[in-house]
Amino acid sequence: MMMHPLLSELIGTALLILLGDGVVANVVLKETKGHAGGWIVIAAGWSLAVFLGVLVSAAASGAHLNPAVSVGLAVAGNFDWNLVPGYCAAQLLGACLGAGLVWLQYADHFEATEDGDAKLAVFCTGPAIRSLGLNLVSEVIGTFVLVFAALNVSSPSGGLGSLDALPIALVVMGIGLSLG
Repeated sequence: MMMHPLLSELIGTALLILLGDGVVANVVLKETKGHAGGWIVIAAGWSLAVFLGVLVSAAASGAHLNPAVSVGLAVAGNFDWNLVPGYCAAQLLGACLGAGLVWLQYADHFEATEDGDAKLAVFCTGPAIRSLGLNLVSEVIGTFVLVFAALNVSSPSGGLGSLDALPIALVVMGIGLSLG
């Protein structure tokens, strides 16, 4: 089934956030089946969320699923700058949809969890040790690794056909396990 590229980005991003934030909710919120499952469960879940998001959107849109990827591809000359605003809007709407579905899925668990930081962790990351400069460096390094890998996988010599999503998923897992 061929979708419009912007619908593809919206759905792919929504699925990525649904499963990615969903695994965090399952690990950090009270009274879930996965409560206290740990960091490796979260990294594995996020990598599989990326795999699914890329898998369902790659054919129609190139599976950017993240404004950093769209901008990175445009900077590299591999994506038309005129398409960047639409892609970013679709990605942001998809992220809101996915996050809303996670909240709906885990509403009772949010209610049962008193820890505000645990609730916040479902929807955003935070450093274990706050150091603005070093935290920024960490984010830049992780984003560079992701975008650099995506550029190489999506190059004509780097494609794997229907398995294109797997290397990106493994990169995300590696970033999550290695860099937190």
